[in-house]
Amino acid sequence: LLGVLIAMWLFARRSNRSFFQVTDYIAPLIPLGLGAGRIGNFINGELWGKTTDLPWGMVFPDPRAGDLARHPSPLYQALLEGVVLFAVLWFYSRRPRPTMAVSGMFLLVYGICRFAVEFVRVPDAHLGYLAFGWLTMGQVLTLPMILFGIGFMVWAYRHDAGIHAQAEVSVPVKAPVKKKQRGRRRR
Repeated sequence: LLGVLIAMWLFARRSNRSFFQVTDYIAPLIPLGLGAGRIGNFINGELWGKTTDLPWGMVFPDPRAGDLARHPSPLYQALLEGVVLFAVLWFYSRRPRPTMAVSGMFLLVYGICRFAVEFVRVPDAHLGYLAFGWLTMGQVLTLPMILFGIGFMVWAYRHDAGIHAQAEVSVPVKAPVKKKQRGRRRR
């Protein structure tokens, strides 16, 4: 993750764009990788969910999961973090938005999706529940994402409105300049 952020920062710097212009452009594509990664988790039998008696519960191949039907939480995450997040960002980014707004929407929706799925996932064995008998480390780590997402969007729209208002007041409109027509030279 850190390497990707550094690469985006270097690309932004090299192409004379702001970092958030680059992240806004890339954000709608990130869910495709997230969804594929969660499908990989499912194929590997990783990140199983809590026990369930729902008809789509499944027995994971990992012996640590036991012979009990469990929520297929990697599939839930592939659906939410892959398909749903992609659709939200795709439709949201179709219209022009202020810089940082798409990145903020990514952080907000990803954080909400991840927070929700954590309710049916088994917490990390070495951490367990951190508070209230249900709060996991995954949920704690998504809270800053959600807050930053909201903050980015609020800042983007407030900052954008100020720029447009200032531009309308202070930038005079120039009349188009006519080019001289060149006539034929006399010999």
